[in-house]
Amino acid sequence: MFTGIVQDVGRVVSRETRGGDVRMVIAFDQLDPSGISVGDSICVQGCCLTAVELRDRTFAADVSRETLSLTTLGALAPGSPVNLEPSLKAGDPLGGHLVSGHVDGVGEITALSGDARSTRIEVSVPSALARYIARKGSVTIDGVSLTVNEVQGALFGINLIPHTQAVTTLGALRAGARVNIEVDQIARYVERLLAGAS
Repeated sequence: MFTGIVQDVGRVVSRETRGGDVRMVIAFDQLDPSGISVGDSICVQGCCLTAVELRDRTFAADVSRETLSLTTLGALAPGSPVNLEPSLKAGDPLGGHLVSGHVDGVGEITALSGDARSTRIEVSVPSALARYIARKGSVTIDGVSLTVNEVQGALFGINLIPHTQAVTTLGALRAGARVNIEVDQIARYVERLLAGAS
């Protein structure tokens, strides 16, 4: 479980194909290596991955074909920056919202515009996900917890404050970029409960 509060922007060091899957090695600067063990979950660009090897300030993670096909991780190459967040531990503050690291789909940035010192971004999502996104609700984009400003059909808008732009990969987004989307878990559970009641 994560919060969507990015703690480091790492970078892909290497990518190796292994029997149809991929092993990625990711370097980090800000995370505390003493707090990471083999087997720990780390949120990488919004995707929950398992650290399978640790060396200096890098960790290796195996990425399945399922994850490669349903997220943007398949497009990562050596040198690509990635948002990183280690999993929650008992007593950690919950600064964003509850994030599982299970990406629901891939969205596309359709427009960006200045808004004082912030940047307003419009995101298009698959129609099957649009129903879970609500005005002033939470959404995760590439592992970053954000508040939805407005929703119109399969489009929604968010604001990126200067801090978010500076400490995550979202500051480099451009129109046409593909991003990992995780909708608020509460919305999915409410739908499931309502479906069971009918």
